[in-house]
Amino acid sequence: MIPLTSGEALQFVTDNHRAVLVTRRSGGGLQTSPVTVGADGEGYLVISSRETAYKVHNLRRDPRATLCVFPDAFFGRWTQIEGDAHVVSLPEAMDGLIDYYRRIRGQHPDWDEYKKVMQEERRLLIRISIDRVGPSRSG
Repeated sequence: MIPLTSGEALQFVTDNHRAVLVTRRSGGGLQTSPVTVGADGEGYLVISSRETAYKVHNLRRDPRATLCVFPDAFFGRWTQIEGDAHVVSLPEAMDGLIDYYRRIRGQHPDWDEYKKVMQEERRLLIRISIDRVGPSRSG
């Protein structure tokens, strides 16, 4: 099995948005979170989260992140991606959150409502570099 290149991993995430994010707890244990992941125009993986989420606290303390990305059907090809995370809070995160939504879901019917919800939920954007890819599997 040949691991994907960073570019191939980015394309895989562009086409497949289901993932499990692994972060590190302060005591050294691992914390997992099911997430919806996308890719931005600068080559980063992006995830929307809330300021109060455990994964956010963990990443602010230790930015190392691992994602296992797989298709909606769960079975089939999947890949693991490791990188460093950067947490972007509001108001700086708003343009990135809009881009995240557009790349995964398309146009929102009411962008003003979307922005309002992002502020009410204290949403933020997690940007993860693609530093290591693999393994990648099918079946």
